[in-house]
Amino acid sequence: MVVVKAMKITTCFVLLCLIEITTQDPVPVVIWHGMGDSCCNPISMGSIKSLIEKQVQGIYVKSLEIGNNIAEDMENGFLMNVNDQVTMACKLISNDSKLQNGYNSVGFSQGGQFLRAVAQRCPTPRMFNLVSVGGQHQGVYGFPKCPGDNSTLCNIVRKLLNYGAYVSFVQDHLVQAEYWQDPLNLDEYRNKSVFLADINQERTKNPVYKENLLKLKNLVLVKFLEDTMVDPKESEWFGFYVPGQAKKLLSVFETPLYQQDWLGLKKLNETGRLHFLSSDSDHLRFTDDWFISNVINKFFK
Repeated sequence: MVVVKAMKITTCFVLLCLIEITTQDPVPVVIWHGMGDSCCNPISMGSIKSLIEKQVQGIYVKSLEIGNNIAEDMENGFLMNVNDQVTMACKLISNDSKLQNGYNSVGFSQGGQFLRAVAQRCPTPRMFNLVSVGGQHQGVYGFPKCPGDNSTLCNIVRKLLNYGAYVSFVQDHLVQAEYWQDPLNLDEYRNKSVFLADINQERTKNPVYKENLLKLKNLVLVKFLEDTMVDPKESEWFGFYVPGQAKKLLSVFETPLYQQDWLGLKKLNETGRLHFLSSDSDHLRFTDDWFISNVINKFFK
């Protein structure tokens, strides 16, 4: 009788464990908007948030607001030092009780490289999957279009970039200058870039950055094949110009960043965790169906 009772107790325990696993809440998602946008714009990030919530029942989605209100959040996407933005994002994530067991993330345009910085600098709570939608991971060398409704801010950005992207005042206060990579002047870029050169390990090698990025289950890079905003669009897949000129391009696999595995991209690729996706459209002009089938169904469910 003792043996029989023990078997019944064990069976019940197993069933309870199975019930707990199958009813577990879905992994939360953190999203970060791009330049000229805000956390809660109903036709952009608000729509994305609703789409994810509709597709994954019971999911918690946090759209990062960098500032005290929506207007400040949008302005900070142009004028707040990126390192300060990343620090703020890390605090917002670590202070959110619903994210303490880990989360997935999706960054749009510059939000893609900003969330990568979060993964590299702030490993707790853990980021599982990082989806970069049009992020400029090797930076940009051009500013053909400026999104959003504020033409005044766009004109300020252009004037400051023309004044000098690597002037200390511009580097400290203009977001787009902080991921501006001049292939004709790489020494100045590496010495004076306050953000991109650091997270890409181009100045000094920080082993913690690589260690933390390798904690990802998946790194997903989305490139827009008809992109007219990002120059060069190959940056969305970690490609960039051949040093010393601005015409011929290198794929990610031809860069020292990959070949010498400064960040862990080679390791991620060899273990099946680096994914290259594309959308046959202009910058961020994907459809709901594309986002559902390529991102939500594959990486958020």
